[in-house]
Amino acid sequence: MKVSQFMLFGIFFIGISSAAAQEKTSLPLNEAINLAWTNSNEVTLANTKVTTKKYELQSKKNNQYPDLKLSGQYQRLANAAVDFKLNQNNNAQQLPLVNQLMIGQLSASVPVFSGFKIHNSIAVQENLYQDEMATTSQTKDEIALRVIDYYTRLYKAQKRIELLKENQKSAQQRVKDFIELEKNGIIPRNDLLKSQLQVSKIQLNLDEINTNLKIINFYLVTLLKLNPETKLEIRESDFADFEITTIPTNDHLAIENRKDLEALRFQGKASEANIKIAKGFYYPTIAIIGGYTALDLSNVITVQNAMNIGVGISYDLSTILKNGTTVKLAENKFVEVQNSEAMLMDYIKIQVQKSIEDYDLSLKQNVVFSEALEQSAENYRIIKDKYDNGLSDTNDLLEADVEQLSSKINKALAKANTFQKYYELLSATGQLSQTFTISKN
Repeated sequence: MKVSQFMLFGIFFIGISSAAAQEKTSLPLNEAINLAWTNSNEVTLANTKVTTKKYELQSKKNNQYPDLKLSGQYQRLANAAVDFKLNQNNNAQQLPLVNQLMIGQLSASVPVFSGFKIHNSIAVQENLYQDEMATTSQTKDEIALRVIDYYTRLYKAQKRIELLKENQKSAQQRVKDFIELEKNGIIPRNDLLKSQLQVSKIQLNLDEINTNLKIINFYLVTLLKLNPETKLEIRESDFADFEITTIPTNDHLAIENRKDLEALRFQGKASEANIKIAKGFYYPTIAIIGGYTALDLSNVITVQNAMNIGVGISYDLSTILKNGTTVKLAENKFVEVQNSEAMLMDYIKIQVQKSIEDYDLSLKQNVVFSEALEQSAENYRIIKDKYDNGLSDTNDLLEADVEQLSSKINKALAKANTFQKYYELLSATGQLSQTFTISKN
């Protein structure tokens, strides 16, 4: 029985260990972006809006087709009095009993001319549909950039924790050494206190970064619609998709490729079509009409094969007085879109220039951080050698240690920072979605 209990405990322990191991998940960036594009609420909503615009477009196209109406009536009449106008001189004739009426009608109307309103209303919806498509693409780009931001921040937090823990071990060992040295009267007590204070500061930094890591991790798994308990681990190999190709140097690509700018251009075309629709109300509406009527008034008359065809024309005279305001309103909305487009182009130029400068700065920083790491390592070696020989004090040693740690962190995060700035530049120039193999759902 004891053996069985031990085996059960072992199995239970293994199960717990496996579950704990599964909590940390490595997720390449490309896969993370694909998950966001598939699962995020923003993308789902954007796709739904595209579908809505598609149906609205089809609804406008349906206005081109004939209007067909079929109607029928059956009425029960209560002792109806019938006056035969064609037989007024025969008053002695007994009137028939009329108690039922049946009417059936089929009518058709084919629009011939409507002041181009139908054509232009279709043009409006076609452009609004394209506008929504471009807006959806822009939404997906923004989601991809958000994933990159969370992804990079998570990686940076993990690297900081890794390096701080390494430094913590050496700092703790220094405290142990200083305790023995202080006991033997080799160093003053304040040197020991300074080393202990450094360990405390490292722990405070670790606690703060761990909290930040948990928050970023939660943001990312929520965006990706993963299990809230999932702990993502970003490794160096997960940056495999990071490959710098052509670096944009101006805003030309942005003007051509930015989806938010493209969306505004389609809005402008839709506004132009709305102006034409408003002016179309100055024209009459012409349609070809036709129909078929059948009638049966019990005991009195039956009408069959009563077909008709003709031309109908209508004109709203109030348009002359009222439509001027509608036209001006449509024209002013077009001007609004033009102003919005001009403002967006200025913003894009600024954004692109800033992204170019930020990326260039990250490259320069990468070089400087590499040099600084070598310098700080050599500086710590020299200071440590002097300290061991009594030529330097504890403050110098601890300061050199902090500088070396800072250089290690800066160098470790430099690549991730360059990575982020590069993709921010691609996003600013409208090329982010072209960089990844992302599902176009």
